[in-house]
Amino acid sequence: MDDLETRELRYFVAVAEELHFGRAAVRLGIEQPPLSRAIRQLERRIGVQLFDRNRRGAALTEAGEVLLREAQAALDAVAAAARRTRRAGDLKRPLVLVTKAGASHELLQRLLDTFASEPSAPPVDVLLCEVGEQAQLLRNGRADVALMHQPFDDLAGFDTEDLYVEGQIALLPAGHPLASRSQLTLAEVSDVPDLPLARWPRIDGSYPDGPGPEVHTQSQLAQLVALGKTLLVIPASSRAWQWPAHVAVPVVDAPDVTTVLAWPPNSHSPDIASLVRSASGLRSTASSTPAD
Repeated sequence: MDDLETRELRYFVAVAEELHFGRAAVRLGIEQPPLSRAIRQLERRIGVQLFDRNRRGAALTEAGEVLLREAQAALDAVAAAARRTRRAGDLKRPLVLVTKAGASHELLQRLLDTFASEPSAPPVDVLLCEVGEQAQLLRNGRADVALMHQPFDDLAGFDTEDLYVEGQIALLPAGHPLASRSQLTLAEVSDVPDLPLARWPRIDGSYPDGPGPEVHTQSQLAQLVALGKTLLVIPASSRAWQWPAHVAVPVVDAPDVTTVLAWPPNSHSPDIASLVRSASGLRSTASSTPAD
């Protein structure tokens, strides 16, 4: 039988993340023996071994790694279905739009203003998040739509509408020699001994190799740049959160960034459809903004 129960998947994910049956049992609030029996029953039903067991704990097999990815996606989908169903039953519900804090501020304001002028448009709640969090918030049903950015954000599986194309700038501490330049190249900003590039998390959560600091939040990054500890290359519109201690310089050969509106595939929501129509009227193209 190929059918899997959500209870089985939750048990499996707990063990796969803890890599220890005892800790997983505590996390789930059950005794260890029934958890072990449930996992062995799951292995028999699927016909593969999911864990290599030893006295210190457990390790995922190759098949277990596959099931972990699939199980997490399936549990997210079940939770999202419940949230979207509850929201659909609330006739006064607002649309929830998620976006990175500080990103595409002017475009977001124009979109909200345009949509608010539509007849019978529902209110829009703006959910601000950190780097790379929009996709998960869309998938788990906590948000209805998202402003995201190609090629940086995870757009896999979403329907999208391209809104805005722009260049990128280097954000530098105001006192650094490069801050006086009218433009820079990627080669120049990638090899600054006293000012290494900040490292953003990849889509999978890992960080690229390099000497620069690992960053996740805009506030953390802003302070590190102001202190002269790092620089970064970002879409020009992200200057909305630039500090007085920062200077933005266009990076002339950086790839363009496209801001998109994204939403779950096969959506039948008339409110989302109306927001997408409003967004499509804002579609435009821009180059890097001038340097300070």
